[in-house]
Amino acid sequence: MPRTTTRAAVLSAVAIAAALGLCACGDDPAAAPPAAPATPAPITKPPTVEPSEPSAAVAPLPPPSALTDVLARLADGAIPGGDKLDVIENATPADGASMDRFTTALRDGGYAPVTFEANDLTWADGQKGVVLAVVTIRTANPQAGDFTFPMEFRFADDHWQLSRRTADSLLQMGEPTPTP
Repeated sequence: MPRTTTRAAVLSAVAIAAALGLCACGDDPAAAPPAAPATPAPITKPPTVEPSEPSAAVAPLPPPSALTDVLARLADGAIPGGDKLDVIENATPADGASMDRFTTALRDGGYAPVTFEANDLTWADGQKGVVLAVVTIRTANPQAGDFTFPMEFRFADDHWQLSRRTADSLLQMGEPTPTP
């Protein structure tokens, strides 16, 4: 598992780097004709606008342990995947099977138990109830080292859950590899 996961991570990183490099390519700005000089508008004082309502207070961020508890439950092999559906946003029974494969892969690879540390918590822009965190994962295998992964968490049904997008990224590591 670590070899396939490492290979997939390296290929993903190369693909992202190539895509970002290609985005920087474009028309040569020196080839564009010079713009005609425009007459600047006169400087005036901007109008004073009173705010229509006071700005809403920002809710306090959750403690890091609220987020790491979600991950600890997700990685707990003693709990069947079907009993952990509440830790993933919009989870389905198929997610329970993915969680079982994930915890089996952790155990069989010598990585269990794992511990989690959440840092740099911030509210996501434009997404109500979503917290972004940089999570460090430490495994029982000293050869594996620490792994840091940005994750999203959503507050729903009176508890924190791993966002669907983050769960899909994380649980794909436990997916079975198709044979040719």
